[in-house]
Amino acid sequence: MPNPSDATRDQPAGDPNYLVGLDLHGRRVVVVGGGSVAQRRLGLLIAAGADVHVVSRAVTPAVEAMATSGRIAMTLREYVAGDLDGAWYVLACTDDPETNAAVVAEATRRRIFCVRADIARLGTAVTPATARYDGLTVGVLASGQHRRSAAVRNALLEALQSGVVTDDSTPIAPGVALVGGGPGDPDLITVRGRRLLARADLVVADRLAPPELLAELGPEVEVIDAAKIPYGRAMAQDAINTALIEGAKAGKFVVRLKGGDPYVFGRGYEELEACVAAGVPVTVVPGVTSPISVPAAAGIPVTHRGVTHEFVVVSGHVAPDHPDSLVDWPALARLRGTLVLMMAVERIEQFATALLDGGRPSETPATVIQEGTLRTQRVLRADLATVAARVRQEGIRPPAIVVIGPTAGFSADSVEPPTA
Repeated sequence: MPNPSDATRDQPAGDPNYLVGLDLHGRRVVVVGGGSVAQRRLGLLIAAGADVHVVSRAVTPAVEAMATSGRIAMTLREYVAGDLDGAWYVLACTDDPETNAAVVAEATRRRIFCVRADIARLGTAVTPATARYDGLTVGVLASGQHRRSAAVRNALLEALQSGVVTDDSTPIAPGVALVGGGPGDPDLITVRGRRLLARADLVVADRLAPPELLAELGPEVEVIDAAKIPYGRAMAQDAINTALIEGAKAGKFVVRLKGGDPYVFGRGYEELEACVAAGVPVTVVPGVTSPISVPAAAGIPVTHRGVTHEFVVVSGHVAPDHPDSLVDWPALARLRGTLVLMMAVERIEQFATALLDGGRPSETPATVIQEGTLRTQRVLRADLATVAARVRQEGIRPPAIVVIGPTAGFSADSVEPPTA
Protein backbone atom coordinates (compact mmCIF):
# COMPACT_ATOMS: atom_id res chain seq x y z
CA MET A 1 0.00 0.00 0.00
CA PRO A 2 1.39 3.44 -0.90
CA ASN A 3 2.07 5.82 1.94
CA PRO A 4 -0.24 8.88 1.61
CA SER A 5 2.52 11.09 2.97
CA ASP A 6 4.85 9.90 0.19
CA ALA A 7 2.16 10.53 -2.42
CA THR A 8 1.70 14.11 -1.34
CA ARG A 9 5.35 14.97 -0.84
CA ASP A 10 5.84 16.12 -4.43
CA GLN A 11 2.55 18.06 -4.65
CA PRO A 12 2.62 21.87 -4.88
CA ALA A 13 2.74 23.49 -1.48
CA GLY A 14 -0.38 25.62 -2.07
CA ASP A 15 -1.45 27.96 0.71
CA PRO A 16 0.99 27.46 3.61
CA ASN A 17 -1.51 28.71 6.17
CA TYR A 18 -3.49 26.39 8.39
CA LEU A 19 -7.11 27.52 8.65
CA VAL A 20 -8.39 27.30 12.22
CA GLY A 21 -11.12 28.84 14.34
CA LEU A 22 -9.95 30.68 17.45
CA ASP A 23 -12.06 30.93 20.59
CA LEU A 24 -11.30 34.54 21.51
CA HIS A 25 -14.22 35.05 23.88
CA GLY A 26 -12.98 36.94 26.93
CA ARG A 27 -9.37 36.73 25.72
CA ARG A 28 -7.14 39.75 25.17
CA VAL A 29 -6.58 40.72 21.54
CA VAL A 30 -4.29 43.65 20.76
CA VAL A 31 -4.82 45.68 17.61
CA VAL A 32 -2.00 48.11 16.86
CA GLY A 33 -3.37 50.85 14.60
CA GLY A 34 -6.71 52.61 14.52
CA GLY A 35 -7.25 53.45 10.85
CA SER A 36 -9.66 52.06 8.30
CA VAL A 37 -7.90 48.67 8.11
CA ALA A 38 -8.19 48.15 11.85
CA GLN A 39 -11.76 49.41 11.79
CA ARG A 40 -12.76 46.66 9.34
CA ARG A 41 -11.28 43.96 11.58
CA LEU A 42 -12.72 45.19 14.87
CA GLY A 43 -16.34 44.28 14.16
CA LEU A 44 -15.65 40.56 13.89
CA LEU A 45 -13.39 40.60 16.94
CA ILE A 46 -16.10 42.29 18.98
CA ALA A 47 -18.70 39.84 17.67
CA ALA A 48 -16.43 36.97 18.77
CA GLY A 49 -16.47 38.35 22.32
CA ALA A 50 -12.77 39.22 22.36
CA ASP A 51 -11.34 41.60 24.95
CA VAL A 52 -10.04 44.04 22.33
CA HIS A 53 -7.36 46.61 23.09
CA VAL A 54 -6.45 49.17 20.41
CA VAL A 55 -3.13 50.99 20.58
CA SER A 56 -2.77 53.84 18.12
CA ARG A 57 -1.69 57.46 18.00
CA ALA A 58 -4.92 58.30 16.11
CA VAL A 59 -8.16 56.48 15.35
CA THR A 60 -11.10 56.88 12.99
CA PRO A 61 -14.40 58.27 14.32
CA ALA A 62 -15.91 54.77 14.10
CA VAL A 63 -13.13 53.26 16.21
CA GLU A 64 -13.49 56.10 18.70
CA ALA A 65 -17.21 55.37 18.92
CA MET A 66 -16.47 51.71 19.68
CA ALA A 67 -14.26 52.81 22.55
CA THR A 68 -16.74 55.38 23.84
CA SER A 69 -19.48 52.75 23.91
CA GLY A 70 -17.26 50.36 25.84
CA ARG A 71 -16.94 47.73 23.14
CA ILE A 72 -13.15 48.08 23.00
CA ALA A 73 -10.38 49.56 25.16
CA MET A 74 -8.24 52.24 23.51
CA THR A 75 -4.84 53.76 24.22
CA LEU A 76 -3.94 56.84 22.17
CA ARG A 77 -0.16 56.78 21.76
CA GLU A 78 2.60 55.13 19.77
CA TYR A 79 3.09 51.41 20.13
CA VAL A 80 5.82 50.43 22.62
CA ALA A 81 7.34 47.11 23.58
CA GLY A 82 5.26 45.45 26.25
CA ASP A 83 1.89 46.40 24.71
CA LEU A 84 1.33 42.74 23.87
CA ASP A 85 1.40 41.59 27.48
CA GLY A 86 -1.29 38.98 28.06
CA ALA A 87 -2.42 38.89 24.41
CA TRP A 88 -3.64 35.73 22.75
CA TYR A 89 -3.77 37.24 19.27
CA VAL A 90 -2.35 40.39 17.68
CA LEU A 91 -3.05 42.45 14.58
CA ALA A 92 -0.52 44.96 13.25
CA CYS A 93 -2.57 47.44 11.24
CA THR A 94 -0.62 50.69 11.20
CA ASP A 95 0.44 52.61 8.10
CA ASP A 96 4.10 52.43 9.24
CA PRO A 97 5.96 49.31 8.02
CA GLU A 98 8.62 49.64 10.75
CA THR A 99 5.99 49.66 13.49
CA ASN A 100 4.22 46.67 11.97
CA ALA A 101 7.52 44.79 11.77
CA ALA A 102 8.26 45.57 15.41
CA VAL A 103 4.83 44.31 16.47
CA VAL A 104 5.35 41.04 14.56
CA ALA A 105 8.82 40.65 16.07
CA GLU A 106 7.55 41.08 19.65
CA ALA A 107 4.60 38.77 19.01
CA THR A 108 6.93 36.12 17.56
CA ARG A 109 9.25 36.30 20.59
CA ARG A 110 6.21 35.83 22.82
CA ARG A 111 4.84 33.02 20.61
CA ILE A 112 1.66 34.96 19.90
CA PHE A 113 0.20 34.63 16.43
CA CYS A 114 0.18 38.00 14.66
CA VAL A 115 -1.46 39.28 11.49
CA ARG A 116 0.48 41.89 9.57
CA ALA A 117 -2.05 43.79 7.49
CA ASP A 118 0.32 45.59 5.11
CA ILE A 119 2.47 42.57 4.09
CA ALA A 120 0.57 39.41 4.98
CA ARG A 121 3.41 36.96 4.29
CA LEU A 122 5.60 38.66 6.91
CA GLY A 123 3.14 37.94 9.71
CA THR A 124 2.60 34.63 11.48
CA ALA A 125 -1.14 34.49 10.80
CA VAL A 126 -3.43 35.53 7.95
CA THR A 127 -6.98 36.76 8.27
CA PRO A 128 -9.22 34.79 5.91
CA ALA A 129 -12.05 36.33 3.93
CA THR A 130 -14.99 35.38 6.13
CA ALA A 131 -18.76 35.46 6.08
CA ARG A 132 -21.38 34.38 8.57
CA TYR A 133 -24.55 32.66 7.54
CA ASP A 134 -27.20 31.10 9.75
CA GLY A 135 -24.78 29.85 12.39
CA LEU A 136 -21.98 29.02 9.94
CA THR A 137 -18.69 30.83 9.51
CA VAL A 138 -17.14 30.46 6.06
CA GLY A 139 -13.45 31.30 5.70
CA VAL A 140 -11.32 31.37 2.53
CA LEU A 141 -7.54 31.70 2.21
CA ALA A 142 -5.76 32.22 -1.11
CA SER A 143 -2.05 32.59 -0.26
CA GLY A 144 -2.46 36.26 0.51
CA GLN A 145 -4.44 37.04 -2.66
CA HIS A 146 -7.12 38.95 -0.80
CA ARG A 147 -9.26 39.83 -3.81
CA ARG A 148 -9.38 36.20 -4.88
CA SER A 149 -10.33 34.94 -1.43
CA ALA A 150 -12.98 37.68 -1.11
CA ALA A 151 -14.45 36.78 -4.50
CA VAL A 152 -14.71 33.09 -3.58
CA ARG A 153 -16.14 34.00 -0.16
CA ASN A 154 -18.81 36.17 -1.79
CA ALA A 155 -19.71 33.43 -4.28
CA LEU A 156 -20.05 30.84 -1.51
CA LEU A 157 -22.19 33.17 0.57
CA GLU A 158 -24.46 33.94 -2.38
CA ALA A 159 -24.77 30.23 -3.15
CA LEU A 160 -25.78 29.52 0.45
CA GLN A 161 -28.21 32.42 0.55
CA SER A 162 -29.86 31.49 -2.73
CA GLY A 163 -30.11 27.79 -1.91
CA VAL A 164 -27.79 26.69 -4.74
CA VAL A 165 -25.60 25.22 -2.00
CA THR A 166 -27.43 23.90 1.03
CA ASP A 167 -26.01 23.45 4.50
CA ASP A 168 -28.81 21.08 5.53
CA SER A 169 -29.53 17.80 3.80
CA THR A 170 -32.64 17.07 5.85
CA PRO A 171 -35.97 17.76 4.12
CA ILE A 172 -37.70 20.90 5.29
CA ALA A 173 -40.79 20.26 7.42
CA PRO A 174 -44.18 20.36 5.69
CA GLY A 175 -45.91 23.72 5.89
CA VAL A 176 -46.43 26.95 4.00
CA ALA A 177 -44.15 29.94 3.51
CA LEU A 178 -45.73 33.17 2.31
CA VAL A 179 -42.84 34.72 0.39
CA GLY A 180 -42.72 38.23 -1.02
CA GLY A 181 -40.93 38.09 -4.36
CA GLY A 182 -40.25 41.82 -4.60
CA PRO A 183 -41.33 44.33 -7.24
CA GLY A 184 -40.29 42.35 -10.32
CA ASP A 185 -36.53 42.21 -10.68
CA PRO A 186 -35.57 38.69 -9.51
CA ASP A 187 -32.51 40.08 -7.72
CA LEU A 188 -34.79 42.00 -5.35
CA ILE A 189 -36.25 38.98 -3.58
CA THR A 190 -34.94 38.70 -0.01
CA VAL A 191 -32.14 36.29 0.82
CA ARG A 192 -34.44 34.23 3.03
CA GLY A 193 -37.17 34.18 0.42
CA ARG A 194 -34.83 32.84 -2.24
CA ARG A 195 -33.44 30.23 0.13
CA LEU A 196 -36.87 28.88 1.04
CA LEU A 197 -37.97 28.93 -2.60
CA ALA A 198 -34.99 26.74 -3.50
CA ARG A 199 -36.22 24.11 -1.02
CA ALA A 200 -39.89 24.08 -2.04
CA ASP A 201 -41.74 20.96 -3.12
CA LEU A 202 -44.70 22.98 -4.38
CA VAL A 203 -44.86 26.63 -5.47
CA VAL A 204 -48.12 28.53 -5.81
CA ALA A 205 -47.15 31.63 -7.78
CA ASP A 206 -48.86 34.93 -8.54
CA ARG A 207 -48.70 36.60 -11.93
CA LEU A 208 -46.50 39.36 -10.51
CA ALA A 209 -44.01 36.95 -8.93
CA PRO A 210 -40.70 37.20 -10.85
CA PRO A 211 -40.90 34.41 -13.48
CA GLU A 212 -37.11 34.06 -13.59
CA LEU A 213 -37.26 32.67 -10.06
CA LEU A 214 -39.53 29.87 -11.21
CA ALA A 215 -37.10 29.01 -13.99
CA GLU A 216 -34.47 28.23 -11.33
CA LEU A 217 -36.61 25.50 -9.75
CA GLY A 218 -35.80 21.85 -10.26
CA PRO A 219 -37.96 19.70 -12.56
CA GLU A 220 -39.39 17.83 -9.58
CA VAL A 221 -40.97 20.99 -8.12
CA GLU A 222 -44.66 21.39 -8.86
CA VAL A 223 -45.77 24.91 -9.82
CA ILE A 224 -49.38 26.08 -9.62
CA ASP A 225 -50.32 29.24 -11.50
CA ALA A 226 -52.42 31.41 -9.19
CA ALA A 227 -52.49 34.39 -11.53
CA LYS A 228 -54.97 37.18 -11.02
CA ILE A 229 -55.09 39.07 -14.29
CA PRO A 230 -56.70 42.51 -13.81
CA TYR A 231 -60.29 42.43 -15.09
CA GLY A 232 -59.63 38.98 -16.56
CA ARG A 233 -58.94 35.37 -15.65
CA ALA A 234 -58.17 34.69 -12.00
CA MET A 235 -57.76 31.75 -9.66
CA ALA A 236 -60.31 32.11 -6.86
CA GLN A 237 -58.86 32.85 -3.44
CA ASP A 238 -60.61 29.83 -1.93
CA ALA A 239 -58.92 27.62 -4.53
CA ILE A 240 -55.53 29.12 -3.66
CA ASN A 241 -56.12 28.49 0.04
CA THR A 242 -57.11 24.91 -0.70
CA ALA A 243 -53.98 24.32 -2.80
CA LEU A 244 -51.77 25.57 0.01
CA ILE A 245 -53.47 23.50 2.68
CA GLU A 246 -53.73 20.30 0.66
CA GLY A 247 -50.10 20.58 -0.42
CA ALA A 248 -48.85 20.98 3.16
CA LYS A 249 -51.07 18.15 4.45
CA ALA A 250 -49.67 15.92 1.73
CA GLY A 251 -46.26 16.34 3.36
CA LYS A 252 -44.92 19.05 1.07
CA PHE A 253 -43.12 22.28 1.83
CA VAL A 254 -45.21 24.86 -0.02
CA VAL A 255 -44.05 28.32 -1.03
CA ARG A 256 -46.73 30.87 -1.84
CA LEU A 257 -44.72 33.22 -4.05
CA LYS A 258 -46.16 36.70 -4.43
CA GLY A 259 -45.09 39.92 -6.03
CA GLY A 260 -44.01 42.68 -3.65
CA ASP A 261 -44.83 41.98 -0.01
CA PRO A 262 -47.43 39.35 1.03
CA TYR A 263 -49.24 41.78 3.35
CA VAL A 264 -49.40 44.86 1.10
CA PHE A 265 -52.61 44.32 -0.90
CA GLY A 266 -51.47 40.74 -1.42
CA ARG A 267 -54.13 38.88 0.59
CA GLY A 268 -51.34 37.28 2.55
CA TYR A 269 -53.11 37.46 5.88
CA GLU A 270 -56.21 35.79 4.41
CA GLU A 271 -54.01 32.87 3.39
CA LEU A 272 -52.37 32.74 6.79
CA GLU A 273 -55.79 32.65 8.47
CA ALA A 274 -56.91 29.78 6.25
CA CYS A 275 -53.75 27.76 6.89
CA VAL A 276 -53.75 28.31 10.66
CA ALA A 277 -57.42 27.35 10.84
CA ALA A 278 -56.52 24.10 9.05
CA GLY A 279 -53.63 23.39 11.42
CA VAL A 280 -50.92 24.13 8.84
CA PRO A 281 -47.78 25.94 10.10
CA VAL A 282 -47.01 29.19 8.27
CA THR A 283 -43.85 31.23 7.85
CA VAL A 284 -44.11 34.81 6.58
CA VAL A 285 -41.18 36.22 4.63
CA PRO A 286 -41.63 39.96 3.98
CA GLY A 287 -40.79 41.25 0.54
CA VAL A 288 -39.45 44.46 -0.99
CA THR A 289 -42.74 46.27 -1.45
CA SER A 290 -43.48 47.94 -4.78
CA PRO A 291 -45.06 51.20 -3.51
CA ILE A 292 -41.64 52.20 -2.19
CA SER A 293 -39.21 50.34 -4.44
CA VAL A 294 -40.82 51.06 -7.80
CA PRO A 295 -40.81 54.85 -7.32
CA ALA A 296 -37.20 54.53 -6.12
CA ALA A 297 -36.29 52.69 -9.33
CA ALA A 298 -37.69 55.67 -11.24
CA GLY A 299 -35.63 58.12 -9.19
CA ILE A 300 -38.49 59.15 -6.90
CA PRO A 301 -38.14 59.16 -3.10
CA VAL A 302 -41.52 58.81 -1.41
CA THR A 303 -40.22 61.09 1.36
CA HIS A 304 -37.68 63.89 1.33
CA ARG A 305 -36.52 66.13 4.14
CA GLY A 306 -38.20 69.53 4.05
CA VAL A 307 -40.64 68.46 1.33
CA THR A 308 -42.92 65.76 2.72
CA HIS A 309 -43.40 64.20 6.12
CA GLU A 310 -45.80 61.45 5.14
CA PHE A 311 -46.67 59.05 2.37
CA VAL A 312 -49.84 57.04 1.97
CA VAL A 313 -50.31 53.83 -0.02
CA VAL A 314 -53.82 53.46 -1.46
CA SER A 315 -55.51 50.59 -3.27
CA GLY A 316 -57.28 51.60 -6.45
CA HIS A 317 -59.14 48.34 -7.03
CA VAL A 318 -62.50 50.09 -6.53
CA ALA A 319 -63.67 53.55 -7.60
CA PRO A 320 -63.91 56.44 -5.09
CA ASP A 321 -67.71 56.37 -5.15
CA HIS A 322 -68.00 52.57 -4.91
CA PRO A 323 -69.89 51.38 -1.80
CA ASP A 324 -67.05 48.96 -0.99
CA SER A 325 -64.44 51.73 -0.92
CA LEU A 326 -62.82 52.25 2.50
CA VAL A 327 -60.74 55.24 1.39
CA ASP A 328 -61.46 58.78 2.58
CA TRP A 329 -60.62 60.54 -0.68
CA PRO A 330 -61.44 64.08 0.55
CA ALA A 331 -59.01 63.54 3.45
CA LEU A 332 -56.33 62.28 1.05
CA ALA A 333 -56.81 65.35 -1.11
CA ARG A 334 -56.02 67.59 1.86
CA LEU A 335 -52.69 65.90 2.56
CA ARG A 336 -49.51 67.60 1.40
CA GLY A 337 -47.34 64.51 1.21
CA THR A 338 -46.94 61.67 -1.25
CA LEU A 339 -49.76 59.42 -2.44
CA VAL A 340 -48.88 56.07 -3.99
CA LEU A 341 -51.80 54.49 -5.85
CA MET A 342 -51.69 50.79 -6.65
CA MET A 343 -54.00 49.05 -9.12
CA ALA A 344 -55.20 52.50 -10.17
CA VAL A 345 -54.51 52.75 -13.92
CA GLU A 346 -57.93 51.57 -15.07
CA ARG A 347 -59.67 54.24 -12.97
CA ILE A 348 -57.07 56.97 -13.05
CA GLU A 349 -59.60 59.56 -14.26
CA GLN A 350 -61.84 58.99 -11.25
CA PHE A 351 -58.98 59.12 -8.75
CA ALA A 352 -57.53 62.30 -10.25
CA THR A 353 -60.95 63.94 -10.23
CA ALA A 354 -61.56 62.96 -6.59
CA LEU A 355 -58.25 64.52 -5.55
CA LEU A 356 -58.83 67.69 -7.60
CA ASP A 357 -62.36 68.05 -6.23
CA GLY A 358 -60.94 67.65 -2.71
CA GLY A 359 -58.58 70.56 -3.20
CA ARG A 360 -55.33 68.99 -4.34
CA PRO A 361 -53.65 71.54 -6.68
CA SER A 362 -53.90 70.70 -10.37
CA GLU A 363 -50.17 71.31 -10.87
CA THR A 364 -49.22 68.64 -8.32
CA PRO A 365 -46.64 66.35 -9.97
CA ALA A 366 -47.93 62.90 -10.94
CA THR A 367 -45.74 60.10 -12.25
CA VAL A 368 -46.83 56.68 -13.47
CA ILE A 369 -44.35 53.78 -13.53
CA GLN A 370 -45.26 50.69 -15.55
CA GLU A 371 -43.43 47.40 -14.94
CA GLY A 372 -41.11 49.02 -12.42
CA THR A 373 -37.61 47.58 -11.81
CA LEU A 374 -37.80 45.51 -15.02
CA ARG A 375 -35.97 46.13 -18.28
CA THR A 376 -39.35 47.07 -19.76
CA GLN A 377 -39.96 49.81 -17.18
CA ARG A 378 -41.77 52.88 -18.53
CA VAL A 379 -42.01 56.20 -16.72
CA LEU A 380 -44.67 58.78 -17.57
CA ARG A 381 -44.37 62.21 -15.95
CA ALA A 382 -47.30 64.62 -15.83
CA ASP A 383 -49.33 66.57 -13.27
CA LEU A 384 -52.61 65.81 -11.55
CA ALA A 385 -54.64 67.71 -14.15
CA THR A 386 -53.17 65.87 -17.15
CA VAL A 387 -52.09 62.47 -15.85
CA ALA A 388 -55.27 60.60 -16.84
CA ALA A 389 -55.19 61.85 -20.43
CA ARG A 390 -51.48 61.10 -20.71
CA VAL A 391 -51.97 57.56 -19.42
CA ARG A 392 -54.52 56.91 -22.20
CA GLN A 393 -52.41 58.58 -24.85
CA GLU A 394 -49.32 56.57 -23.94
CA GLY A 395 -51.18 53.28 -23.55
CA ILE A 396 -50.01 52.64 -20.00
CA ARG A 397 -51.28 49.31 -18.73
CA PRO A 398 -51.04 47.34 -15.46
CA PRO A 399 -48.93 46.57 -13.56
CA ALA A 400 -48.29 50.24 -12.88
CA ILE A 401 -47.94 52.50 -9.87
CA VAL A 402 -49.08 56.13 -9.68
CA VAL A 403 -47.13 58.56 -7.50
CA ILE A 404 -48.74 61.93 -6.69
CA GLY A 405 -47.14 64.70 -4.66
CA PRO A 406 -44.13 67.01 -4.58
CA THR A 407 -41.55 64.23 -4.77
CA ALA A 408 -43.27 62.70 -7.81
CA GLY A 409 -41.55 65.42 -9.80
CA PHE A 410 -38.11 64.31 -8.61
CA SER A 411 -35.73 62.45 -10.89
CA ALA A 412 -32.13 61.36 -10.61
CA ASP A 413 -31.59 62.91 -14.04
CA SER A 414 -32.65 66.31 -12.73
CA VAL A 415 -29.95 66.45 -10.04
CA GLU A 416 -27.28 68.90 -11.05
CA PRO A 417 -23.72 67.52 -10.81
CA PRO A 418 -21.17 69.69 -9.04
CA THR A 419 -19.35 72.17 -11.22
CA ALA A 420 -15.59 72.01 -11.52
